[in-house]
Amino acid sequence: MDVILVSLLLSILLILIFRVRKGNPSATRTYQEEVSNLRIKLAVKDQEIKILKDKLLSEKDREARLTTEFENLSFKILEQNSKKFQEQNAEQLESILRPLGKEIDVFRKKLDKSNDDFLKGNIALTEHLKTLQGLNQQLSQDTHNLTNALIGDSKTQGDWGEKQLEVLLERTGLTRNIHFTTQGGYRDENGDLKKPDFIIKLPDDKHIVIDSKVSLTAYYDYSSSEDTEIRKEALKRHLASVRKHFSDLGKKNYQSLYGINSPDHVLMFVPIEPALMLAYQQDSDLHLDAFDKKVVLMSTSILLATLNTISSIWKQENQKRNVIEIAKQGGLLYDKFVGFVEDLLRVGKALDASKESYSDAMNKLVDGKGNLITKVEKLRELEAKTNKNIPKNLLDRAQGD
Repeated sequence: MDVILVSLLLSILLILIFRVRKGNPSATRTYQEEVSNLRIKLAVKDQEIKILKDKLLSEKDREARLTTEFENLSFKILEQNSKKFQEQNAEQLESILRPLGKEIDVFRKKLDKSNDDFLKGNIALTEHLKTLQGLNQQLSQDTHNLTNALIGDSKTQGDWGEKQLEVLLERTGLTRNIHFTTQGGYRDENGDLKKPDFIIKLPDDKHIVIDSKVSLTAYYDYSSSEDTEIRKEALKRHLASVRKHFSDLGKKNYQSLYGINSPDHVLMFVPIEPALMLAYQQDSDLHLDAFDKKVVLMSTSILLATLNTISSIWKQENQKRNVIEIAKQGGLLYDKFVGFVEDLLRVGKALDASKESYSDAMNKLVDGKGNLITKVEKLRELEAKTNKNIPKNLLDRAQGD
């Protein structure tokens, strides 16, 4: 645009010069001078334009630098604000999460403890079940080993059954002559002597009567034979043997003996559990018929559960008695403590009285006119023969008064 302007000015000057040359010469000189002046002014303007262009470029550079600096500053401020915002957010988030973290730690500890207790309980239960399983397997093995020795001898079978029952009682934590007695003598209403196999004692002077009955011979014949007829006949004899056992036991009416505070039913323990299960399979009314005769049939597993329950009852009873004894001993200890306090108060009063007597004696000894030390000291001053002197502090105190 500047070039166009200069060209336009030159064109105007040339036109003016051409017209002047056609007129008078003096005017031509005047116009030449004006043209020269205009050229000078034009050169000055060109210089000013150049300066303005340089200044414009400088301003553009400065504007670019300012823009860049502004962008950098904006980015820096944004970055600082973002960092500060993140730090503030982190602090706020931490202030929120810290209590939550503590609660989570407490919950985790409780959960860990609960899991530990649960695992310990499961381990204890597993060990207990293993013990019961091992005991049951041992009893089954013992039964198998003794089968040949027991067959045909009813007395030996009875002794073996009683021994198995006693083993179960002791294995469940019950103690002879504390929690149970064996072959104790009791009189019935006719005065006849009866001897139940075992009497289990319960809290509050209550009892449960247990008798062991072994039905082995017919069961062994059934189990050892492969002949159908022999097995059928042996099974009938086995059922008859079980029925005879609980019928005879029911007639003894152990629960009504003098000195026994028992429920209306007695327990009949059958040590060979498969034998009892076989009888149940063949006669579904067997346990009901026994119950009608005041007898409850007990296999090894069922009796174990029952004895464990009784053992737990005794543990609770012992804990209750311990609490009562602790309360009793606590009362005695409290009374003893009160007596000790009273004695201590009497000693204090005696000490106070002794202190008062001591003070009175000291007053007579060193205080007031005519105190004993002053009078006694005069004896020494009168040249009485002495080997010892009165302590100086007492003498000063006495003479000071």
